[in-house]
Parts: sequence; C-alpha cells; structure tokens
Amino acid sequence: MVRTQIYLTERQRNELAAIAKMAGKKQSEIIREAIDLFIDQASRSRREAILNKAAGMWRDRTDLPNFKALRAEWNRN
Repeated sequence: MVRTQIYLTERQRNELAAIAKMAGKKQSEIIREAIDLFIDQASRSRREAILNKAAGMWRDRTDLPNFKALRAEWNRN
C-alpha cells in the first residue's frame, strides 16, 4: 500500500469516525472501501460512455457489404 494524506472537513471526519465505530473498522479501511466503490462506479460509467459512443458508428458507411443480405445467405445453407 501507498501512504496518502488527505484533508477532511470537520463534518467528514466526524461522520467517518462514527461510521468506522459502528462498522468496527478503522477509518482507513472505510476510506479504502469508499474509494473502491467510487472507482468501480466511475469505471462502469466510463465503459458505458464508450459503448454508447461506439453504437452505430458504422451506420452511415457506404463502403461496407450488405450484412443483412450476407446473413440471410448464410442462414439458407
């Protein structure tokens, strides 16, 4: 692990201490769990944005074969 220092507001510090006490965990564990959740959420959002951007990217291309016709031909055999 890498040591990192952060500044928290008084409210953040108090809420974090309360959450850690209720969970029976150290504050550092709670912070790492929260960061992991944030990273997972950001990764999903980023992947979704990339997929949405890619959707239909070949729609207006005229240099590609007619895939529906090719698929219909393959299904006949």
